[in-house]
Amino acid sequence: MRISGFDIPDEKKVGIGLTYIYGVGRSNVYQILKEAEIDPNLRVKDLTSQQLSRIQKALEKFPVGGDLRQSVRENIQRLKEIKCWRGIRHIKNLPVRGQRTRSNARTKRGKRKTVGAIRKDIALRMAKAQKAKEKAEKKK
Repeated sequence: MRISGFDIPDEKKVGIGLTYIYGVGRSNVYQILKEAEIDPNLRVKDLTSQQLSRIQKALEKFPVGGDLRQSVRENIQRLKEIKCWRGIRHIKNLPVRGQRTRSNARTKRGKRKTVGAIRKDIALRMAKAQKAKEKAEKKK
C-alpha cells in the first residue's frame, strides 16, 4: 500500500502503519484518523479506496516526506548563516539542546579519541631517547 509516496506494510494496523511516513508520529496519526473517520485498529490491507483517499486528504494538512526534510534543512542552514548559538553547535557537530558533552554525546561527537597527558619525567625520557636515536642515525 502506498500513501503519499511511502510504502506502508499491509499487515499493520492503520494506527501503526501511518507512522512509517516521515513526519507522522503517533499523536498525528490519531488526529488524521479522527478527521478521516477511520478506526485505528483496522488493518491496512482492509482499507477501501474511499478510506485511502480520505486519509490522503487529511495528510495534506501536515508537512511530510521531502517537504519536511527540506524545511528542516533550510532552518538549520539559516541558523548556521546567522551564527547563533544553535547554528554554531550545528557547525561544530555538537549537541544543540543543552546536553552535557563531558561524559556523553558519543553519538553526535563520534568515536572516542584519546588525548593523553603524560608526566613531565616520562616526556623528558622520551625526548632524550628521540635525540639519541637521531644522533645514531647521523653517525651512520
